[in-house]
Amino acid sequence: MTNLLKRFVKDESGATAIEYALIAAVMAVLLLAVFGLIDDPMNAAFQTIANQLNQAGTATVINN
Repeated sequence: MTNLLKRFVKDESGATAIEYALIAAVMAVLLLAVFGLIDDPMNAAFQTIANQLNQAGTATVINN
């Protein structure tokens, strides 16, 4: 039983998986923060593009 306990304490194979999970969690939090910051500017940019495309489509229909 003592040998089993000693091997369990020395075993570090699970530590790598935990480290990768922590890195993935930190990256996820950072990505969510960045996407939260660029949400409004991106929406505004896409809305501007959509408005310009709609105006170009309306102008083409009127000119024909």
